[in-house]
Formats: sequence, C-alpha cells, structure tokens
Amino acid sequence: MARKKKKVPSINGSSTADISFIMLLFFLLTTSMGTDKGIARQLPPAVPPDQQDVSIDVNRRNMLRVLVNNQGEILANGELVSRDELKEKVKEFVLNENDREDLPERTVENFPMIGDQKVTKKHVVSLTNNVDTRYEDYLGVQNTLTKAYSELRDQKARATWGKPFEELEPAQQKVLIDLYPQNISEANPKEYGK
Repeated sequence: MARKKKKVPSINGSSTADISFIMLLFFLLTTSMGTDKGIARQLPPAVPPDQQDVSIDVNRRNMLRVLVNNQGEILANGELVSRDELKEKVKEFVLNENDREDLPERTVENFPMIGDQKVTKKHVVSLTNNVDTRYEDYLGVQNTLTKAYSELRDQKARATWGKPFEELEPAQQKVLIDLYPQNISEANPKEYGK
C-alpha cells in the first residue's frame, strides 16, 4: 500500500504586521524615556529693538566677582579658591555678620513672620568665564553658587522654625527667599568706587 503524504497546514501570517505594530505601540507608550536636566534659570524677556543698552552701577563692596578660567580654576575677587571655599565665601559675603567694610552694606528690613532682619539686599555675585572655559566647570560653579544660597535658607529655616527649608510652608519659604535673594549676574556690571 502506498502511503499518502500528509499536507502540513501553514500558519496564517496575515495579521503579523498588525500584531507587531500593536506591540511596538505598547512598548513606546509604557517605556519611560530619560530626560535631560538643566539649571533652573529664567531668561529675561527680549529687549525691544528701540531700547538702548542699560548699564547698571554696582558699588564695589557689594559685588563678589567670580571668574572660571579655561583650566577650571575659580577666582573669587582675584583669589584662587576651590568650589567648597567658594561656597563658604559666598555665604560669608551674603551674610556679612560682622558688618565688615569690604563686604556688602547691611540694612534693616522687616519681613513677615520673622520681623526686623539685617540683610545685604544690594549684593551681587558676578559670574564670568573665559571663552574657552569647559561647560562642566562653568555649570559646577553655578551649582556651587546655588547651593550656597540654599544652605543659607536652610540654616535660617532650622534656626527660626526648627525644620529644613523643604518642609516649610510656601509662605515661610517665600520669606526666606526674600531674605536671601539669589542675586547672580552673568553679565559684567559697571563698577564705581574703585
């Protein structure tokens, strides 16, 4: 007897493209993509074309000049410092607890919830760099400056309310932000009083 060959049934592949598309769509929608983080800076509004350049006069004692050179070295008022030293120098500059003549002028202002405080409202930290400064070095210095202000606010929060800045109510945080405003200039202000 002759055997009949059985015909093997084939798989229907007409819906494979649809299934592939649905799987691709599923993975695209459920996968989280990494996002780049940057510095939280708000750019000033565009200058109208009819407006002229405005120069700002800053008293020399109210300005801390920070320069980042192309080797990643940091100069604060002409003195070579590390990032940690820069952070401490900025905190000392903003506070001026001993009313030193070479640090910013202090004035008494009244703040809600904490009353009269001596502050250096007119202080400016002027950050400049060389043309060929590495981006990482410049960002590292910007982060150091921001960290100095954050530490000042956190220290005052702990001293006043007994808890860190992040745990304060929004109104309390606003008071501390007003007490220690982050005055960082990335332009070269005109100096007087040399």
